[in-house]
Amino acid sequence: MIDGSSWKRALCGFALMLAGDAGAGPMPWQAGPSEATAGPGVRGPNVVVILADDLGFNDVSFYNGGAADGTLETPSIDAIARGGVAFDAGYAGNAVCAASRAMLLTGRYSTRFGFEFTPTPDGMSANVAASYEAGPFLRKPIRHEVDPGAVLPYDSLGMPPEEITIAETLRDAGYHTVHIGKWHLGREARFRPEAQGFAETLTKEGVLFAREDHPEVINARLEFDPIDQFLWRQGGLEHRFNGGAPFDSTEYLTDWYTDEAVRVIENNRHRPFFLYLAHWAVHTPLQAHRDDYAALAHIEDHRLRVYAAMIRGLDRSVGRILAALKDNGLDDNTLVIFTSDNGGAHYLGLPRVNHPFRGWKLTHFEGGVRVPFFMRWPAGLPQGTRYPHPVSHLDVFATAAAAAGVALPDDRVVDGIDLLGLVRGDHGRGPDRALFWRQGHLRAVQHEGWKLIRAERPARRWLFDMRADPTEQNDLAAVHPERVAALEALIAAHDTEQAPPAWPSRAETPVSIDITLEDPQSPDDEYTYWPN
Repeated sequence: MIDGSSWKRALCGFALMLAGDAGAGPMPWQAGPSEATAGPGVRGPNVVVILADDLGFNDVSFYNGGAADGTLETPSIDAIARGGVAFDAGYAGNAVCAASRAMLLTGRYSTRFGFEFTPTPDGMSANVAASYEAGPFLRKPIRHEVDPGAVLPYDSLGMPPEEITIAETLRDAGYHTVHIGKWHLGREARFRPEAQGFAETLTKEGVLFAREDHPEVINARLEFDPIDQFLWRQGGLEHRFNGGAPFDSTEYLTDWYTDEAVRVIENNRHRPFFLYLAHWAVHTPLQAHRDDYAALAHIEDHRLRVYAAMIRGLDRSVGRILAALKDNGLDDNTLVIFTSDNGGAHYLGLPRVNHPFRGWKLTHFEGGVRVPFFMRWPAGLPQGTRYPHPVSHLDVFATAAAAAGVALPDDRVVDGIDLLGLVRGDHGRGPDRALFWRQGHLRAVQHEGWKLIRAERPARRWLFDMRADPTEQNDLAAVHPERVAALEALIAAHDTEQAPPAWPSRAETPVSIDITLEDPQSPDDEYTYWPN
């Protein structure tokens, strides 16, 4: 049976086909066994990881009662938290997308294998830097002189094939492994998901959610943002299925990914599977489905309304995934993990996406690294649990392995820990461990309730007592120099175990901590430079 929204999307896709944009149709996913080979008490649980892109902490109504302007609820995302465990101090691996994804999939600091800077398309750094230099910004980017021999093409910037991913580990334990969506860990064949343990993959290559003139899409351009300008110029709707020839999609991206994810669940209901659904939502460019936009007519600001509509679409996607699991009898025996790759971005020009935290994506303040982090597994986790101590994307690997009853690799350091055991009280490791973030000259560490952020441009140290001051309002670096020194020593020791960057930083972008990119800048603003 086709619901109303699916029927409407089908009609829209048919209209686009008649207009000459044929698209690809449903993907030819593998069909699993027609009957179950083992009961739910025998086979390991399915594992579904849903990763949002640039979703702010304040964009989830579980924490704020209503996202966007306070009136948009995210009931499906909230249901994962209420039906399982909400990790209230959940942290991204880094304040930027690619490194966080590498850490989530490997359970290791990406700096252990040189994946420090985000791969960007050829010419993007220079193009964006030039736009910043020509714009009305008080602080300008810093360009680095780089040896031409050290510059690698975009496709060659990737996560080393020698790293072991969740997909490889679960595949070897008999799981069918599927990736849908953003990858951003390398585009050459040796880096792609099909070479990193995924049996099937639908990979995003372009940057748009739909054609700019798509009849069912509402757009919001950010004329003040050089990154947004670059993305609109670059455009693209390309995807690849299992590394094949590129093709364009016709449906609104968030809904299309969900359609395909539901088909994967249906096809694999009789065998254990790992589904990694890496949404592009709610990253720029801002493009919302017209139905979601129409449902939020009470929001007067167009940009906020488009952004809120994108969140609504993301939440609908999560609801459809949960419904598909239930409809196929898989609900109780599936571990669902929902999180975001980093916090909301300052270049949206929307001031409250990370409220109540300071900072943004591209900073190591809480707004950049504190993310929604929820897990649900009715057969294996308590319902309605709040876990207050810091956890990390690093922990997803060990948690998925523990759920499947699979040992971790023993030939390398695995930095993450099993969160199932932590929640159940099987082990005490976790509450006081150190968590590190590193991006060029930027360093940060959180340990035993204290957090140090260190920057060289400007030369600055921020120290926060996270137990008393979780929103980082009171810098105590001058008051507790001994604490600064102790945390600096932890950073130095951690750095000795990391590899040098596999490719150099090309430029550094200034990011104000407390205002958006659209706001007037002042010499008194606190800021850092983000190297990439």
